[in-house]
Amino acid sequence: MKANCIADGSLVWQDRPDPTPGDREVLIEVAAAGVNAADVMQVRGAYPAPPGSPPDIPGLELAGVVAAVGSMAGRFKPGQRVMALVGGGAHAELAAVDEGSVLPIPEGVEMSAAGGFPEAFTTAWDALVLQGGLRAGDRVLVTGAAGGVGTAAIQLAALAGATVIASCRNPDRLGDLRSLGAAEALDPATALSRGPFDLVLELVGGPGVAQAMAVLDIHGRIAVIGLGAGRSTELDLSLLMGRRARIFGSTLRARSLAEKALVVASVEKRLLPLLQSGRLQVPLAASFPLSHAGDAYSHLVKGGKLGKIVVLREGP
Repeated sequence: MKANCIADGSLVWQDRPDPTPGDREVLIEVAAAGVNAADVMQVRGAYPAPPGSPPDIPGLELAGVVAAVGSMAGRFKPGQRVMALVGGGAHAELAAVDEGSVLPIPEGVEMSAAGGFPEAFTTAWDALVLQGGLRAGDRVLVTGAAGGVGTAAIQLAALAGATVIASCRNPDRLGDLRSLGAAEALDPATALSRGPFDLVLELVGGPGVAQAMAVLDIHGRIAVIGLGAGRSTELDLSLLMGRRARIFGSTLRARSLAEKALVVASVEKRLLPLLQSGRLQVPLAASFPLSHAGDAYSHLVKGGKLGKIVVLREGP
């Protein structure tokens, strides 16, 4: 197979041995794969792949067709359209994936959209619902809301009956965020003035965590997902105590296969019907050929986009 391989801080499109599926794995011929900030960090040497994932082939989510299955993998059949959450290796022509991390692609959903679904929507679902306890009637702030996880979170929270305030620095994206379900889409400073909030999905990090704490309601929760603005901040612990609040962080990549399987099963049950019906959308900002994934990474770093960037395999 061909794969995007990390070499000296950049990507090289080169030959690699075809992966062989293990007993409980599914071999997927990749048709589309999402591009995430973690991929850029891995190329820069700042976010190594977890054990068991290809150390030099990035990519955390993919969609394609089952090429083969392991001897103990019985859920999927060759030829079936699937998408998957992976610890790495998605930006290649083939990927061997644990069966528990694989989802069927609903009928009518395009491969390009499926390629950008698993990481963004699983991350948002896990943080908002499984860990954040999202409830109907909650006031939810989504910071840095124009990216893949942000656009997923707006939709999920709105469909759950929450009032969503989305913050974004790009004024050209505010109308798009409202169309996805945000009650208001505002610049960051104005968005904070709309508190107090029951739940904050903090996708920016750095000082944003302290700012969120200042506008949190009693028993409020802050889910820290992104670190683009920094890895540290100064926090007033008296606010945390007085509001009986909770701050938690979340990543999917380093979790065990068993933990991932539980989250993926929840996504399959609760979200795939919404994706099939069209009530959930995967906004696509841009697409690039799989063999030119480096261009997709550069586009991601520029910022200003709405939704996901995907790479697509060329040819039949």
